[in-house]
Amino acid sequence: MSYVGKVVLVTGGSAGIGAEIAVHFAREGADVAIVGRNAENLHKVAARCAKVGKLAFVIKADLSQDEDVRFIVKKTVEHCDRLDILVNNAAILKSSSIFTEDLMEAIDDIFKVNLRAVIQLTQLAVPHLTKTKGNIINISSILATSTLSCPQFLPYSVMKAGLEHFTRFSALELAPSGIRVNAVCPGPVKTEILNNAGIERPCEKWEKLSPLKRIAQPEDVAEVVLFLANAKSVTGSYYVIDNGLKISF
Repeated sequence: MSYVGKVVLVTGGSAGIGAEIAVHFAREGADVAIVGRNAENLHKVAARCAKVGKLAFVIKADLSQDEDVRFIVKKTVEHCDRLDILVNNAAILKSSSIFTEDLMEAIDDIFKVNLRAVIQLTQLAVPHLTKTKGNIINISSILATSTLSCPQFLPYSVMKAGLEHFTRFSALELAPSGIRVNAVCPGPVKTEILNNAGIERPCEKWEKLSPLKRIAQPEDVAEVVLFLANAKSVTGSYYVIDNGLKISF
């Protein structure tokens, strides 16, 4: 599929899933804007995009800060003249539970990035996506609907559950404007966020528990995102990428 002439905005684009999404879109001819906090890593991803397509436009921003969120869409449209696809990928993961003293702090921190920023970016992007009949893809998680016997991920899971419901509501509300909204729900993916999740040898653990005996790679998620960005009859849906893990719990 070709995305020549399309402008794609990817948050959390400095590493992992977001980086692969950016590179995959660039390979298919899209103009890509990537957002993150680490400028050095963003420029590395931009260079990867240039090797397969066009150099990505880098936006250094902290999605926990309202003032940063407000200029992301504005800068993208100023630089690229339009917006066709918004990929809300940025997220933080903190271990916390009912029995830890930092629960409310974790709830607040994760809410800002994993849910509030998504809602705010969606609202800011809608006028531009209406013009292009574009679409939004939210990166959720199977933890939105399953505990995976990991109570320490309570704050993260609650926000992802909220994100999935926001996906459905926004899909319904934005359909008359010609805007589609969908979610991708990965299970464990081989990224730094998984390695830092506080689980001993996470890749080995989830590979053994998975019916397919493998763990997803960032490119697995990117491929589904590119499919959804072009799936004209799909909205309000969520696609699970977990090697069958969810059905085994």
